[in-house]
Amino acid sequence: MIFRASSIGNLMVESRSKSEVLSETAKTYIQKIFKEKELGIYEEINSKYLTKGIENEDIAIQMAAEAYDWDFVTKNTTRFTNDFVTGEPDILTDTLLADVKCSWNAKTFPMFDAELKNKMYFWQLQSYMWLCGHESSELVYVLTNTPLEIVEDEVRREHWKANLIEENLDLRDAIQKMHNFDHLPLELRVKRFIVQRDEKAIEKIKEKVEHANTYYETLREIFN
Repeated sequence: MIFRASSIGNLMVESRSKSEVLSETAKTYIQKIFKEKELGIYEEINSKYLTKGIENEDIAIQMAAEAYDWDFVTKNTTRFTNDFVTGEPDILTDTLLADVKCSWNAKTFPMFDAELKNKMYFWQLQSYMWLCGHESSELVYVLTNTPLEIVEDEVRREHWKANLIEENLDLRDAIQKMHNFDHLPLELRVKRFIVQRDEKAIEKIKEKVEHANTYYETLREIFN
């Protein structure tokens, strides 16, 4: 089975047991895939974070392109696949491979981080570079304004949590300010991390995928 680059980091979590190649996180992820593919059981994947990312994708790409002088870039729509992973990087040219992430709010935006802390994204970019033949990649966080309909949902949710029937204008104002960043200059709303291709990491991906497929087959045997 071929795994998505965006989720490959689930397989890469190290096991706490030296006798186990796959961690519990990896096994849980494989079990989820098994239930989908073999049993037709799907989990709910919709969330306000995912919705914002999808709705603001084009805006985020435009902001990143302006900030980092990416000339004439558009969203890549080509999917690449090898025997182990499959993926579709956001930006792909002969000289640029980049993925763009919309932060939910200022708290989740890594404004002061000196290095990429999210290892899931590290493994995602390694997979992309492997698939596309690039030696370097970029992960760009963008602090975009939250779509108005999502903000309104947040206003209603916070009023409900506070047991407020009548609208509280101070609460509404506070929530709206949490999701609008137009007062900040562009350079404070984008954050770029450069990730270089690591052949040892790619070899580790191959190894984990092979073990993941072995574990997948043990699950299949249980139901046969």
